[in-house]
Amino acid sequence: MTAYHFVGIKGTGMSALAQVLSDMGHQVQGSDIEKYFFTEDALREKHIQILSFDAANIHEGLTIIAGNAFKDDHLEIKKAIELRLPVIRYHHFLGNFMKEYTSIAISGVHGKTSTTGLLSHVLSDMAPTSYIIGDGTGSGNTNSKYFVFEACEYRRHFLSYQPDYAIMTNIDFDHPDYFTDIEDVFSAFSELALQVKQAIFANGDDEHLQMLQAKVPVLFYGLGEDNDYQAKNIQRQVGGTTFDVHIRNSYYGTFTISTYGLHSVMNALAVIAVMHYEGIDCKELEERLLTFHGVKRRFSEKIVNHQVIIDDYAHHPTEIHATLDAARQKFPDKEIIVVFQPHTFTRVQKFLEQFIEALQEADQVYLCDIFGSAREKEGDIRIEDVCERIPGARKLTEQTIQMLEEHENSVLIFMGAGDVQKYIITYEKYLNMKKK
Repeated sequence: MTAYHFVGIKGTGMSALAQVLSDMGHQVQGSDIEKYFFTEDALREKHIQILSFDAANIHEGLTIIAGNAFKDDHLEIKKAIELRLPVIRYHHFLGNFMKEYTSIAISGVHGKTSTTGLLSHVLSDMAPTSYIIGDGTGSGNTNSKYFVFEACEYRRHFLSYQPDYAIMTNIDFDHPDYFTDIEDVFSAFSELALQVKQAIFANGDDEHLQMLQAKVPVLFYGLGEDNDYQAKNIQRQVGGTTFDVHIRNSYYGTFTISTYGLHSVMNALAVIAVMHYEGIDCKELEERLLTFHGVKRRFSEKIVNHQVIIDDYAHHPTEIHATLDAARQKFPDKEIIVVFQPHTFTRVQKFLEQFIEALQEADQVYLCDIFGSAREKEGDIRIEDVCERIPGARKLTEQTIQMLEEHENSVLIFMGAGDVQKYIITYEKYLNMKKK
């Protein structure tokens, strides 16, 4: 067994991989900044040591897995290089690791994490499966047949992978600090398609994915008649969603999922396509789909006093639309309040008009200061500039969190890819203090 040290272990992918290796019997530790991040919980549950960054953490006998956010001049990586220890970037390590299994990559600009979580949930009951989900969840099985993992397009990192299968949920323009335009994003997915070894399952309702070229079969899923796997007769209820699946125009089965929004139907349809291709029984599949209740930070909800509080990762206009669509389905009679923390100045500047349009689907909007990235300089745009463009929008800080109490018997959706959870924690503390 190998002793691993993770530089940046609180990252969602890093945390999940650390859990996989620990489950498989390897010795695992890691380091990161001291600020709390939700991925810590799963690491501590598995007794994986989390250290503060320090060159003293690095010693002989370790293999270093380095998070992509940390350059070679980072004090721990620099020490490892001096000691001539193996230093492997996360995506390179993953690319080699998956070769031992039947690997299924889930890619796409939106929907990766939820689809990976659903496929992992369904497949784990059918066969030994290891998986890495983008919400920081990982599980390793030494007898695994399948390895299911989230494949991120940022900086073309997913080109380190040569999976057996790939799901491609959609193509959209995001990460404007790296990609130049939608064509640049499409070119990255086109390169990945050429590296897939057995089959691709692509969203056939996506105009860009329709143009995909590959050396393996490309099977399309979606709502349109031309798809190999088509969802029909969709019934959206407050308790979930039911739909029929037709395979090449022949009825296959009726499925119910406990999640909401049309995007959840598409995620489930992708999973159904893979499982059908692998010969999994339809009835087993129906049962497993029904017992999936989502992943961390994707429409995660709880009730506090007379309000429903939802924590959601939505940070792109397309994702905001999808989350609000799901909220309207589940809570048709409630006021929908959004607390949005924009993620990166470059994204806000590039998609300002789309953000304004998407956010106005809520009944009331609160905006928090922009969460900048270490990869960028602070931009010219301020949250006040966005506030001014949305009728009735208000700026929210931890000091003015009590404003949210005005919305009794409503749904509060906290959205963002930064540290928007701190506003949830502050609000709950405020409510608890009032009880005393």
